[in-house]
Amino acid sequence: MSNESITLNLREIRTAAGLSLTSAAEVTGVSKAMLGQIERGESSPTIATLWKIAKGFHLPLTALIGQASQAGGVSGSSFCSVQFPGSIAVKMVFPFDPMLGAETFHVSLRPGQCHQSQPHDSGVIEEVFVLEGAMEVLRDGEWVPLKTGQGLRFSADQPHGYRSGDSGAAFLNMHHYRSVASQI
Repeated sequence: MSNESITLNLREIRTAAGLSLTSAAEVTGVSKAMLGQIERGESSPTIATLWKIAKGFHLPLTALIGQASQAGGVSGSSFCSVQFPGSIAVKMVFPFDPMLGAETFHVSLRPGQCHQSQPHDSGVIEEVFVLEGAMEVLRDGEWVPLKTGQGLRFSADQPHGYRSGDSGAAFLNMHHYRSVASQI
């Protein structure tokens, strides 16, 4: 994934919604200046910023990080990896599927790494399945320990997070968008 994909996707999404940068800033909570820098390719957004944008537009994350297609959507054949500066590494496994209302990521955590997420859009459910290592998931204000082969489902429309043990961890992270699926 390149910043160019995010730049093109954000511009397409904002234009399709008929919003100015000022209006987009109001619905996403991301400043007009930052949105403009992202659209011009002058800034590499953090995962937190991308989630705020996705939440503001009521879209899945893959709408922003997937490869822009000719028709203005996300191309299912272009799976991408993103290492967010100072944050988690994310690889798209399955881009958003509107029939299922879901998308799946492979997330890597360095040893001892902690990543906390702000609430996603209302009704979003996450599932975590640990592929390697041991980790904890912050759910309902408590850290829940998970080992390789274990999983957890939780409401992601509240603060949540992930932290790895001493050897790091890798997990599948599935996002289910009830509000998007119910619109189909």
